[in-house]
Amino acid sequence: MTITLDGVPQLRIALNQIDSTVGDIDGNAEAVLRWSRHAAEQGAHLVAFPEMMLTGYPVEDLALRSSFVEASRAALVALARRLDEEGLGELPVVVGYLGRSQDAQPKYGQPAGAPQNCAAVLHGGRVALRFAKHHLPNYGVFDEFRYFVPGDTMPVVRVRGVDVALAICEDLWQDGGRVPAARSAGAGLLLSINASPYERDKDDTRLELCRKRAQEAGCTLAYVAMVGGQDELVFDGDTIVVSERGEVIARAPQFTEQCVVLDLDLPAAQAGVPSGRVDDGLDIRHVTLSEEPVEPFEPRFTGTETEHLGDDAEVYAALMTGLRAYVAKNGFRSVLIGLSGGIDSALVAAIACDALGAEHVFGVSMPSAYSSDHSRGDAAELARRTGLHLRTVSIAPMFDAYMGALGLSGLAEENLQSRLRGVTLMGISNQEGHIVLAPGNKSELAVGYSTLYGDSVGAYGPIKDVYKTTVFRLARWRNAEAEARGETPPIPENSISKPPSAELRPGQVDSDSLPDYDVLDRVLELYVDRDQGREQIIAAGHPAELVTRILKLTDAAEYKRRQYPPGTKISAKGFGKDRRLPITNRWREGEHTA
Repeated sequence: MTITLDGVPQLRIALNQIDSTVGDIDGNAEAVLRWSRHAAEQGAHLVAFPEMMLTGYPVEDLALRSSFVEASRAALVALARRLDEEGLGELPVVVGYLGRSQDAQPKYGQPAGAPQNCAAVLHGGRVALRFAKHHLPNYGVFDEFRYFVPGDTMPVVRVRGVDVALAICEDLWQDGGRVPAARSAGAGLLLSINASPYERDKDDTRLELCRKRAQEAGCTLAYVAMVGGQDELVFDGDTIVVSERGEVIARAPQFTEQCVVLDLDLPAAQAGVPSGRVDDGLDIRHVTLSEEPVEPFEPRFTGTETEHLGDDAEVYAALMTGLRAYVAKNGFRSVLIGLSGGIDSALVAAIACDALGAEHVFGVSMPSAYSSDHSRGDAAELARRTGLHLRTVSIAPMFDAYMGALGLSGLAEENLQSRLRGVTLMGISNQEGHIVLAPGNKSELAVGYSTLYGDSVGAYGPIKDVYKTTVFRLARWRNAEAEARGETPPIPENSISKPPSAELRPGQVDSDSLPDYDVLDRVLELYVDRDQGREQIIAAGHPAELVTRILKLTDAAEYKRRQYPPGTKISAKGFGKDRRLPITNRWREGEHTA
């Protein structure tokens, strides 16, 4: 068997923590080829790529198009052939793709040919082994029961005399299935490929999960994950390798493409080939690729554990990643932001400059009769500090023309100003090709403190899932980071310190209409993020009258949120994919008794 200088088997693995683009099957296949070449140059014996690498993730209803499924399957076969033609045929490559079930699934009411979230081992110019995800997530942003039927095998591949059990993402997150089955199959390594969306604090949960599952499987666990962004989702990577005792051997940085190469000491495969039915009724599907041991070598890649980002740095990196991916993957080159001098648009501008480069960020100051001098000055100061392009377009003449024609007053007059700014931004966008970024935050979206077709216009909302208190914290963090590096802080101090205001009437501030954001956000987090009801929130110490008011505002604003652009998800319960409530809805918290 595979023996090292110390009498212990060895295997060099390459875990490719990289990005893919939904629908770009050819481009994703090229990425697999490119990174496989790199892994081969490092002397890898086994290479792995993330979940659904060939198609991107999540594919959503593309999974229901037979043409797309067949394109994925054909690309897999072609990729195996190309790897062989380029001299990489003897290097086993594990890659995710969109496939079909081979057998009928009466339990799930699906005939043969139903779509599956699959992975394959490519070797020798062919597809040596195929398998499908066993546990399908059906919560939060996940809707996999809508698209897929589960796999019912325990795939094990023998590489250089080491048995490697294979799993896909949710197979680790749920109890049972392939984790205990890997132990039953006598695997020396459990390799899981993943497309695990980012959420705040998920990295800690993920690490503890990997520790636990490695101990349950009784072998080393290698967890390779995707990076990048897809619409509202962000993937932070965080590839992890832990020993059978749960000790971290290697951990990759977040939000960075990287090939993690690692020399592992692993147990030799047991004599014979494991077979039969194991945990959760899974049938072992074993393929032997190579029995020959690796020639003993001195380990070069012993593993590093990257220090992870702090909480604010992590969220900021996620927001940059989401925006950058949305712009690049949709073929845009530049963004346009209405700059009011306030904290929200200032933070969005800073994120955009960091993600895209200031040369690709265009700002517009759109003063009205109610705009303060400091707001105009703060917008100009932001442009000076960041280097973004700034122009000024007064909405006063447009406002006067509309008022003369319509004679609006009160709220309608206030909202007219916001809508004129929206029209101005969209006009420039159409004329010059920039996409408009909406600056709304999660607190405002929750309670409807935004104007339809006004400050809500745009193609993307970078801070859509960021509460106002976090907006302030991120702004202070970004400035502190700049100061620590000897750079100019991008966000003017006045934008952070002055009372938030929409400036739609003389002396207006947000606190005229809303509770203080510290109070508001605490209630919203309980109601929106944790799904707690009125009585629970009051029991947590919040005044009944205040809670009732906030919940009514939130419930009434559902129709507005449906018309807001997509934006980067950073919480466990973002508006849109996570939190789905009917617009027409007469249920009101606290108005009903059991």
